[in-house]
Amino acid sequence: MTQAFPPPAPGPGATVQAVPGFDHVDTWIFDLDNTLYPSHARLWPQVDERITLFLADLLGLDQMSARALQKYYYTRYGTTLKGLMDEHAIDAHEFLDFVHSIDLSLLDPDPELGMAIEALPGRKLILTNGSRQHAMNVAGKLGILDHFEEIFDIVAADLVPKPEARTYERFLDKHGVDPANAAMFEDLAKNLVVPSALGMTTVLVLPRHVDPFRETDEQSAVVAPYIHHTTTDLARFLADMQAALPVRA
Repeated sequence: MTQAFPPPAPGPGATVQAVPGFDHVDTWIFDLDNTLYPSHARLWPQVDERITLFLADLLGLDQMSARALQKYYYTRYGTTLKGLMDEHAIDAHEFLDFVHSIDLSLLDPDPELGMAIEALPGRKLILTNGSRQHAMNVAGKLGILDHFEEIFDIVAADLVPKPEARTYERFLDKHGVDPANAAMFEDLAKNLVVPSALGMTTVLVLPRHVDPFRETDEQSAVVAPYIHHTTTDLARFLADMQAALPVRA
């Protein structure tokens, strides 16, 4: 029997606005970076900077050249790691350990998000292009790690990143997820194309304010058939969504 938790109470002055369309969902899938934590925590800029440093050290480049190459690999291969693996045969584990060695001190626990995730009826999973340890560190600092059944990281994906279709298929197969009964939460619109095509309900999570450390086109609202919902406040969205869900016994 699935236990039904009440949604977290609205904050002061907040108004619950029921969000329909999730009655069928029994599996909740979350990206990690810039999805489960806010951009002002400044985690991703640290990772981004360390990727640049890794390229500079590996290839003997100045920072500007390393940065340009990093963005080229990201655009062409989906992740800089994939570009480095294909073109330089690097050790992926060494790369992941290096770039995720960051300071988490600016990341505060998020009890409101924790309550909202805990209250979701069904399974909760993390699907990330980062490493498992990074996901554990971040989710642990947020105080939400225990609410997730499992983490599917880039290593579990055989180092093939989202938005490649085979990564989602591998994830679904490994965890026995029916995409028709799943919802996917992501900060990158391109990573929701395949989930939507597979039958998932999709939610694009955007920053509340423009983040100067991220590409502008990755922070814009997208109107497309594969984006079913958009939010700038994940915890509030989950609480409002649960207000529309029937109580499950």
